[in-house]
Order: sequence, then C-alpha cells, then structure tokens
Amino acid sequence: MPRFSIILPCHNAAATILETIQSLVAQTFEDWEVLVVDDGSTDDTAAIVMRTTYLDSRIRLIGHSGTGPSAARNAGAAMARGEVLCFCDADDRWRNTKLACLDEVFEDEYVDAAFGRVAFFDGARTRALSAPFKGTLSIDMLLGENPVCTLSNVAVRRNVFEDSCGFDTRLVQNEDLEWLIRVVGIGYRVIGVDRVLVDYRTSANGLSSNLADLREGRRAALRTAARFGHPGSARDEAIYLRFLARRALRVGAPSAEAIRLAFAGCRISPRGWFSDVRRGALTLGAAVTAPILPSGLRRALFAC
Repeated sequence: MPRFSIILPCHNAAATILETIQSLVAQTFEDWEVLVVDDGSTDDTAAIVMRTTYLDSRIRLIGHSGTGPSAARNAGAAMARGEVLCFCDADDRWRNTKLACLDEVFEDEYVDAAFGRVAFFDGARTRALSAPFKGTLSIDMLLGENPVCTLSNVAVRRNVFEDSCGFDTRLVQNEDLEWLIRVVGIGYRVIGVDRVLVDYRTSANGLSSNLADLREGRRAALRTAARFGHPGSARDEAIYLRFLARRALRVGAPSAEAIRLAFAGCRISPRGWFSDVRRGALTLGAAVTAPILPSGLRRALFAC
C-alpha cells in the first residue's frame, strides 16, 4: 500500500499533462502512485500518459466516460490504494518537496486533511503567491477568501474522503468548495501549512473562466454550509463577488460583467468588499475602467 495516491483527472490536456506528471515523478518522497483518469479525451492525452506508464510503473491510466472532473476524481479515488489521497489538475505542477512535507504533516494522527500555499503562474513565470495560512480551516473561512485555492492543493486521508461521500458530480465549478464544507462540517480537521507546494496555472481557457458555473457551484456550497448552521454572510458574499470580478477582468469577460459584479459586491457589503483595501480598490477601479483598459494590463493585474 503506497503512502499517497495522486488522483489526476484530465480531458484534452495534451499541451500540459506531461509537465504535470514530470513534477509528480520528481517528488523527493517516492512512496506514491498516480491514477490518471482520462475523462474522454479526443487529443493525444492518453498516448502521452501511456508512454509515462512504460517509464514508471507507479503511474496508471484509467479510462473514464467523459462525465466531468468530479466523477473522474471519484472514480480515481475508488481505485486508489494509498493511505492519503492527493488531487492534481492536469495543467498544474507540484513543488518537488510537496509529498515529503505532507508525509510529516500526516504523522499527526489528528490531521484529517491538509493544504499549503499556492504559486500562481501563467506557464512562464510566477505572478503571485497565496497568503500564508496556519491553523485549522473553518466553514466561515471557506465561504470568504477560501485559502485552499485549488484542489491541486488538497491532501486528505482516504477514510475521510470516503466518509464525506466524495465530490458532487453535478458540479463543474466550486465542487472543491462544496466538498470541503462537507468535510469541515462533519467535524474533520483540515489544516494549513505555510509552505508553497503547488504551482497553479492561470489561464483564460481553464474551467475557472466559466463565471456561470462558478455562481452555480457557489449556490450549492452555500446550501451545504447552511445545513451545517453556516448560512453565509453579506461580507462573505461581497468577498466572493470581488473574486468573480477579478476573474472576469482576467479572462476578458465583457466589461459589463465585471462592472455588475463589482457594484453588486460593494452594494451587498462595502466592508466585505474592502476587507482587503488594496484589492477592493484596485478591483473596483479596474471594473469601472474596464471598457478602456487594455486586455494585457487586465491579465497582468489580475493573474490570481
């Protein structure tokens, strides 16, 4: 039984998946397996992955029906043999000491899941780092800034994942948020580690550019939080709308969308919108000037 099982769902990821797998193979901690779940790719993804399985027997390729990333992750988790499950998206990279760090973290039997810090990169260079977080994650934190940032940053004991019933396959965005709320709501302890462990690729072509799916996933997460006695607050919603406005600016959505999100956030809770004064002011100013702001400058300002 390996210490870690890494679940890597993919769909038409031929351009990035080899770089992702190489970052996993480069881990200094070597007791792991990778389950690559090909979710109905029509490009060279499967062929690229198959070649890596010949070079490293710890890598397995699993065919899936093309029903979305949540179902693919659940399928990979069901076939995993490791004590701890980790997730990685097919366009992200791990720092080579990630598993060594997590191995030490999970020596504490009272840690049920863990995450680190994230470096946001555009494929060429790192543009920003997520804020440090140390301590135990709460539902209120998840509804606000959500320091986890991405599923590529999550490790969870296998029995905890099974107890949580996995990801909601109806969601294609914020499925990680909804699932984390369930994990924390059940009573499991999720901790942050003050180490950069993941390089998260920012791309206008990624799933995270789909604002409609993000909003639907958010509504599902709020319903789950309410079941655990955390209905969410106006402040939390304003912070989330600020995040969506920044994402709209970064991916080149219509300027009216960024303006609408910014004004809605300021109206719902000015204190929430400006909980980070610099970020709130910069996002509001950019949304208002979006019709004349060059797209390249938008991407530079809102890379994360």
